[in-house]
Amino acid sequence: MHVTLVHVWVKPDAIQDFIQATQANHQASIQEAGNRRFDILQLASDPGQFILYEAYVNAQAAEAHKQTAHYLQWRETVANMMAKPRQGIYYQGLFPKE
Repeated sequence: MHVTLVHVWVKPDAIQDFIQATQANHQASIQEAGNRRFDILQLASDPGQFILYEAYVNAQAAEAHKQTAHYLQWRETVANMMAKPRQGIYYQGLFPKE
């Protein structure tokens, strides 16, 4: 399993708009054939910090996600909401197994 933890820092005045745009991306992403999880986490102690937990069956499915209309729309929509550039960190998912 190919897992990406995307760390996102959102400007305080854009938090609700970010959540709305990210929910739409989440809803479409979980419909992708290669998607296994697409969780959105908000830091309790700092509401402007988020982690997107994205799990795909393999790196090709994760890359295909980046070509979808919903991802491209999300990326464009939230670009100016970022307090600093988002950071994606890749992991190899061990468990659960497919």
